[in-house]
Amino acid sequence: MSEGRDVEEIEVALLLEAIYRRYGFDFREYAPASLKRRVWRRVHAEGLETISNLQARVLHDPACMEQLLLDLSINVTTMFRDPSFYTAFRERVVPLLRTYPFVRIWVAGCSTGEEVYSLAIVLDEAGLLERTRVYATDINEAVLGQARRGVFPLEKMQEFTKNYVQAGGMRAFSEYYLADYDGAVFDRRLTENAVFAQHNLVSDRAFNEFHAIVCRNVMIYFDRQLQERVFRLFHESLARFGVLALGHKETIRFSAFADRFEELDGSEKLWKKTS
Repeated sequence: MSEGRDVEEIEVALLLEAIYRRYGFDFREYAPASLKRRVWRRVHAEGLETISNLQARVLHDPACMEQLLLDLSINVTTMFRDPSFYTAFRERVVPLLRTYPFVRIWVAGCSTGEEVYSLAIVLDEAGLLERTRVYATDINEAVLGQARRGVFPLEKMQEFTKNYVQAGGMRAFSEYYLADYDGAVFDRRLTENAVFAQHNLVSDRAFNEFHAIVCRNVMIYFDRQLQERVFRLFHESLARFGVLALGHKETIRFSAFADRFEELDGSEKLWKKTS
């Protein structure tokens, strides 16, 4: 290992430890390659030379920490992302949810809320929305604020509409929002029963029992040890026969909890808890 690389790894480790001790956010077991890129992006954005300089600024400037948190939280999302997932959710998960008098769903790592509104629309079209409570959580309070508002750029509506149609949408997508000068304002009814709250998958515990947990494209940024901790959290949080939905590049198959789930849909990464 080169001396420069060695120093860089020490600096990253010290920065993450400082963040954890000062603010309580634990990124120490995130996949290192992606994490380093995001840290350096913030170093350059702040006009600094080294990661150590960034550490000093983060410790003394909470506003800088907020910006770094945005960089470290993965917030790339869109409504009805991977339309085939929502088709599978309609076909494989909705019939299971119908069997409950009241439904609880956890969207973990909800980012700016596109997935929450997408699921709400699916639930609405299935006649389940009024008896479902959706818990939408993220580590980042800033993106949660955006999710609560439910206002998205008008220029995104063409993409969202295309995804919605491919996902088996049953209405005109424009029925779900009103366009104004701020953007597309989504129907408040969609999140009337939703709870938006800060939650850290790395350090926080189970907080309810759910019939479905949706956590897509979040754990690809975690190392194996951290993934195992999160799978334990999800297992503890799911009711028996509850459904876990992961991203296309994620799997529980090689986890210590694999034998406690059965595959509902392998291609769309839907798993049902059996024990």
